[in-house]
Amino acid sequence: MHPEPPLIGQAVPRKEGRDKVTGRARYVDDLVFPGMMYGATVRSPVARGRIRAIHFDENIPWQEFTVVTAQDIPGENCVALILHDQPCLAAEIVNHPEEPVVLLGHPDKHLLEEARRAVRLETEPLPAVFTIEDSLAKKEIIWGEDNVFKSFLVEKGDVDSAWARAEIVVEGEYETGAQEQLYIEPNGMIAVANPDEGVTVWGSMQCPYYVHKALVPLFGLSKDKVRVIQAETGGGFGGKEEYPSMIAAHAALLAWKAGRPVKLIYDRAEDMAATTKRHPSRTRHRTGVTRDGKLVALEIDFVIDGGAYCTLSPVVLSRGTIHAAGPYECPNVRIRSRAVATNAPPHGAFRGFGAPQSVFALERHFDQVAKACGLAPDEFRRRNFVHAGGTLAVSQVIHENVDLPQLMERAFAESDYHAKRARFARENRDARVKKGIGFAAFLHGAGFTGSGEEYLASVVAVEATAEGRVRVLAASTEIGQGANTVFTQIAADTLGLDPELIDIAPPDTAAVPNSGPTVASRTTMIVGKLVESAALGLKQTLVSSGLPGERGGPEGRPCTSEEFQRACAEYIRKHGALRATCQYAPPPGIKWDDEKYQGDAYGAYAWAVYVAEVSVDTVTYEIRVDDFVAVQEVGKVIHPVLATGQIEGGVAQGIGYALYENVVWREGRMVNAQMTNYIMPTSADVPPIRVFFEENPYPFGPGGAKGIGELPMDGPAPAIVNAIEQATGASITRIPVTPEVLMEALEGVHA
Repeated sequence: MHPEPPLIGQAVPRKEGRDKVTGRARYVDDLVFPGMMYGATVRSPVARGRIRAIHFDENIPWQEFTVVTAQDIPGENCVALILHDQPCLAAEIVNHPEEPVVLLGHPDKHLLEEARRAVRLETEPLPAVFTIEDSLAKKEIIWGEDNVFKSFLVEKGDVDSAWARAEIVVEGEYETGAQEQLYIEPNGMIAVANPDEGVTVWGSMQCPYYVHKALVPLFGLSKDKVRVIQAETGGGFGGKEEYPSMIAAHAALLAWKAGRPVKLIYDRAEDMAATTKRHPSRTRHRTGVTRDGKLVALEIDFVIDGGAYCTLSPVVLSRGTIHAAGPYECPNVRIRSRAVATNAPPHGAFRGFGAPQSVFALERHFDQVAKACGLAPDEFRRRNFVHAGGTLAVSQVIHENVDLPQLMERAFAESDYHAKRARFARENRDARVKKGIGFAAFLHGAGFTGSGEEYLASVVAVEATAEGRVRVLAASTEIGQGANTVFTQIAADTLGLDPELIDIAPPDTAAVPNSGPTVASRTTMIVGKLVESAALGLKQTLVSSGLPGERGGPEGRPCTSEEFQRACAEYIRKHGALRATCQYAPPPGIKWDDEKYQGDAYGAYAWAVYVAEVSVDTVTYEIRVDDFVAVQEVGKVIHPVLATGQIEGGVAQGIGYALYENVVWREGRMVNAQMTNYIMPTSADVPPIRVFFEENPYPFGPGGAKGIGELPMDGPAPAIVNAIEQATGASITRIPVTPEVLMEALEGVHA
């Protein structure tokens, strides 16, 4: 049962591509239910305060509206996730601007918007906290006893005694800003809810079982009375990981009270102002090295701004912490990290999940350390790269056959790095527009950290029909990244079938098992492996029943699709349902200590070196990325076009993170929540992105694949800013590097 050539490694047609380009794909706002109402949210006007009264303008016919407040919640007033600290609707205290307080429902969406503006919240302001520094200083205690959602301590060796052996010590502080996910399709949900039948929601989301988990305690229902169905989803990037639980809850509460279906769709301004963003961060580095540039000690203090409620901040902090020391071997490491509270809307998941913040700090800092040692940036890194058999900061022994020097040399050859660096240094002296080239080396772990995948215990099923079609049943969602196509390739390759015979079941908590969330670069490597194993189980079931199998065709050849179809029909006629299920089991030898935060943080890492070439106008302070080379080792590439698209998209987002995407805060509120003044890179701002893969198959991934979704977000920002420094001499320590930031930095150089 194996087609020639294998499907893995081939650019097969995208599974849902035809429906999307013809308009047959149905997104949540395309769905219409009989008797449907529209929903809207009334939000807090202040960053922190006590709700004194809710005033309804008498010019609105309120008797026509469904009005929901916290008092209408039938169960627990929380959005269940990690901690149950975030209310679904604020009842007495508001802790950030845009916090939901009142829900309104009406059949006329235009009158509904007028009514939303006619509700006034009377609040008594309370002191608020808006910065990481004020939160750490406990200027006000706004969460818990110390404003700290979560902290980690990673220790390897003896950092305190190692400083005496360090001949050079370099310190630095680095900052990153918030970033908006800016998916094409805004958030939205439709709900049908009543006490007899329970709650059903349809929506744009990444994690149906997260939404299910949130709705069960909110309504006080049994799990079987809550159903969550993913509609076609127009992008997520993490922004539709946890926040859809809030929107689903609001739509369902309105539907519960109204007795009618409710559609709740955010416009772009509300989506940008109210939903989660990438965590801002501040990282302090202290690095000790020998005169010849060997690492002796690393001390890192990593802090992220979690906003007003915990949400996913502990998990984001975890990944950022583990990646903070990068793909380097240092005998003595200490990483302290904290996620702190501020009175801004909660920050949450975004592609990279903490690693882009800490990797930016490390790769910027290591350029400074190299300079202090009198070494070229690449030579300093070459002397400290981890190799097979070496250990990372969390004491994980690297068993992969990693070759970072080779990745770096490939990236330099493709970008002509050395020649350009020398030429730019000569030509920049008298030039108004100065050129620079810089790079970053990094790694990204695939799957949940440590024991996370064991805790999830993800399940996938594969079933065959009497017609010989095969259905993959998983809760993993297609959000534009190509999951449906990759699952099809894996199942078809394992069974030796035409991919046209593979169907992907729509994610629906009433119909598919919980394969875990669509996050953490886990869909292909972790869930795809379960698809492969379940498909193999299905094939073995047929073989063991005496029907055509591996050599079941005439003359010992693999059986054809037609023979497989006949075998399925015969099996089902004799035995009933033909279905195989697989549950996650960790690869052998994986050990993780949650208390010490040491051990095998990830089953596998993707490794990369990115090179950016920039032009810097020293009069207008404009920065342009002229060329970008991305070289990565990701195991086996399953679909080269989709994989290349993942890298290109991540690099484009990374360019925005580095140069353009500046969230402007005013007392906890995003004041540039429009696409007219939140600047993101367009096609005119994105250079040629040249993508290269090195393949080193991972034995525990499907076909040898590892995860790649988050990897390309980590490297662009430090590579770009390192290039800016090479061009201008300005040592910039925060992103985004807007013209104002560059101007300030260049004035410091010329002072």
